[in-house]
Amino acid sequence: MEKLVNIIQSWLSDPNVVKLIEVAIGILIVSIVFKMAARGLSSQVQDGDLRYRIRKILAFISYGFIALLILTIFNENLRQLTVIFGVVGAGIAFALQEVIASFAGWTAISFGEFYKIGDRVQLGGIMGDVIDINPLRTTLMECGDWVKADLYNGRIVRIANSFVFKEPVFNYSGDFPFIWDEIIVPVRHGGDHRLARSILQRVVEEVTGCYVEPAKAEWSRMIHKYLIENAQIEPFVTLIANDNWLEFTVRYVVDYKKRRATKDRLFTRILEEIESTDRRVELASTTVELVSASGLHVSLKSGNGSN
Repeated sequence: MEKLVNIIQSWLSDPNVVKLIEVAIGILIVSIVFKMAARGLSSQVQDGDLRYRIRKILAFISYGFIALLILTIFNENLRQLTVIFGVVGAGIAFALQEVIASFAGWTAISFGEFYKIGDRVQLGGIMGDVIDINPLRTTLMECGDWVKADLYNGRIVRIANSFVFKEPVFNYSGDFPFIWDEIIVPVRHGGDHRLARSILQRVVEEVTGCYVEPAKAEWSRMIHKYLIENAQIEPFVTLIANDNWLEFTVRYVVDYKKRRATKDRLFTRILEEIESTDRRVELASTTVELVSASGLHVSLKSGNGSN
């Protein structure tokens, strides 16, 4: 026991050890104070996005206090430790280059408007809604994969922020929270193509017309912000005639989160309207029909030439 006491006393006689203990105690106190403050403020804020931002801001402020605490305690020894810090820093930078790149990516995300909390993005082939951004990783609630269309599949994906420097970032809802979508309706040759076009145009205006005015307003802001043309927002129908059928393409804008439901409503209404045309308009499909076949005659000959 006496030997242990002597060891502890020898440690405490070293000013650097004392300073490290002071740093540890200071970090503990700062962490406790800011965690209590975050919990208290979060319980008073109902808005989820604002509550998330408050927690992040308090976390960054606590990091600043910790850094200031360390500088204050070691201030008199900083000059002596400059060379050591330089060598150690170079080694740490090499070992943690991916971490540093991720932190740089977080800075780019925060100030470069790549995406924000709540946006639907696609990163490296993974599509989902951004549910968290921290200095190292972006967290997505994944959509698609084995689930059809743009619906959640239940997986949470964490992607290093350094990714933004390596591949394109697709944002479905950044400046323009709508997307253009299309459906293809094949119609049989010989039908009333004018009636078919009229039905499709009427149905798409009925189902997606509610998105036109909001999309126009958002697109107007896009034109003022970027060098971009004034695209057509209203839904329209185009026709291509090929060997198999008349191929109508219906193009429209839709809320990026309602793409699947909108397609369902469109096809349901189109089928209802086509069924009421008394076969003046019929949907086409790829079929193979054997109309006739010529008779097969088989002749067998023996080796000596006789039948």
